[in-house]
Amino acid sequence: MDYDSGTFSHLPHQPVQASNRPSKIQDVARAAGVSAMTVSRAINHPERLNPETLQRVRDAIASMRYVPNALASGLRLSRARLVAALLPTLVGPVFQELIQSLDHALNQHGYQLMIGRTGYDAAQEADLIRAIIQRRPDGIVMIGMAASEEGRALLQASRIPVVETWDLTDSAIDMLVGFSHSAIGHAVAAHFIANGHRQLGMVSGDDARARVRVAAYAQAAQAAGLPEVTVAYTPAPSTLGGGRRGLAEILAERPEVTAVFCSSDTLALGALVEAQHQGLQVPQQLAVVGLGDQEFAKDTDPPLTTVRLDGTRIGQLAADMIVARTLDQPVDAPRVDIGFSITQRSSG
Repeated sequence: MDYDSGTFSHLPHQPVQASNRPSKIQDVARAAGVSAMTVSRAINHPERLNPETLQRVRDAIASMRYVPNALASGLRLSRARLVAALLPTLVGPVFQELIQSLDHALNQHGYQLMIGRTGYDAAQEADLIRAIIQRRPDGIVMIGMAASEEGRALLQASRIPVVETWDLTDSAIDMLVGFSHSAIGHAVAAHFIANGHRQLGMVSGDDARARVRVAAYAQAAQAAGLPEVTVAYTPAPSTLGGGRRGLAEILAERPEVTAVFCSSDTLALGALVEAQHQGLQVPQQLAVVGLGDQEFAKDTDPPLTTVRLDGTRIGQLAADMIVARTLDQPVDAPRVDIGFSITQRSSG
């Protein structure tokens, strides 16, 4: 036997006779010329096999349409090989990069991702947390902080590894990967002020994180001696129409506003459309900055200046933390501030 690859060198690949019964792990082992233990390793710990053996086992699994008994394996290993991600919304692209990265990184380790929507609602979030905990996933990734004390208490009592993302706090439930929304608000205000703007507005979602950015943005403007910031709130999740209506509301109240920060790129796109509708030149008469650096931001007219958030890195780090904890390995940095940057384009 080749113990590194898990193959039996003296066993030829044996075709498995077709039958009406479901394929078993022993059938796959015979077809691939390996042991049943090697097939199990290919399913549960693919990183432990050499590529040639892993591919041979996967080919046998595919040809025989073998589906492992996840319940039995989970009971045996005390793991479900399932990670849950809780998002406030499934609408819009703002969390897409993070989720794609998280899914890809988990899949590389043989884990599947289950997604649940909290709807920006604390009670709905607590109900979802309770339902997910009953399924005993290997880890839970929160997009944002738990919105209620009940949700926090449930997660802490579950003893399931938890990674909170998309925010920073000194009282994380377990592990944390995010950035400071307050720092973003200050940075965008400083950006506008450095470019000579003194009349600032903001189109913002009405969720908790957005309100933190609003407060910091207004505070920075006040500290610089600027007039009070005019804010138009729009219900979360963000829409292009919300951006249009928000800018129209600001300009109706204060036509002298020359710079607007939007709490998502989708809102910013709506603001650009509304500015064009009102005959305003961007950025000559109105500067617009978004948040998220979505794929479309570089292709707007004019290209959108926006706050870049590294969703890919957040997803990768969150997955690494969960996997390390499931393997009883230490997490070197359980709290990571990935920061942000302002991507300068033409709109502001």
